[in-house]
Amino acid sequence: MTNIATYTELIKTEAKRLGFLSCGISKAQFLEVEAPRLEKWLNNNMHGEMQYMENHFDKRLDPTKLVEDSKSVISLLLNYYPEERQVENTFKLSKYAYGTDYHFIIKDKLKSLLRFIQEEIGDVHGRAFVDSAPVLDKAWAAKSGLGWIGKHSNLLTQQVGSFYFIAELIVDLELEYDSVTTDHCGTCTACMDACPTQAITEPYVVDGSKCISYFTIELKENIPSEFKGKFDDWVFGCDVCQDVCPWNKFSKSHSEPLFNAHPELLSMTKKDWLDITEDTFKKVFQKSAVKRTKFSGLKRNIDFLK
Repeated sequence: MTNIATYTELIKTEAKRLGFLSCGISKAQFLEVEAPRLEKWLNNNMHGEMQYMENHFDKRLDPTKLVEDSKSVISLLLNYYPEERQVENTFKLSKYAYGTDYHFIIKDKLKSLLRFIQEEIGDVHGRAFVDSAPVLDKAWAAKSGLGWIGKHSNLLTQQVGSFYFIAELIVDLELEYDSVTTDHCGTCTACMDACPTQAITEPYVVDGSKCISYFTIELKENIPSEFKGKFDDWVFGCDVCQDVCPWNKFSKSHSEPLFNAHPELLSMTKKDWLDITEDTFKKVFQKSAVKRTKFSGLKRNIDFLK
């Protein structure tokens, strides 16, 4: 077995031990196919008020601009599918936001993996990324053979659907590279048909500026009145396109205690949401990604659903 093969196996075994669902590796090089797609998406203003999407265009497409002399992109998936869900007929929260903010949890795991690589293999330089830097997570995960990008633009796998986080380590170490998997969406248009705001404008293209997740999390101004009555009770994020996807029949519950929801959240009724105070907000969402929208943002979203 060559060193490259040994190192690759070491890394994938440790990733599994750390709790990652899967690990795939691709060559760190310019994303030629994605470049014109990203440019067109931005030119069509599908990023709405998300100005940060316009920044670092080159870095988004070229990992060697993020990590000098990088050779490999190690893509990792971490399951967040919850065993327990919110009560019926209430205002809804995207399942990824139920527990502790994933950025902290995944960053720690990635740092542990990088430390392990440095201890076991030697002088390896790299950086960890959890959707907080200009990295096209889904493109790299697909390139690394972890799944295909579905018509709703989320990464999909036949084994476990799409309820997982994607993260990367970009390193200056040569490894064995995985091959791309095939697309299994077929003629299905369930996600497109179900989207409450028709944000999936054509297969594989999501107009971010029409997405409920964008309105409830990213948009800082008032939500446009033409979307009144189209939010399907979502107050933070939206899982509709994932919930209706046939491949998510295979989702299995996560085993990360920190992703478990605050007990109070699961039992909150519409009345509880309407009456929510800042104290309750701080208590229930103390470590949650929901804090991103702040109490005022969450109140705005709840009021929009009245």
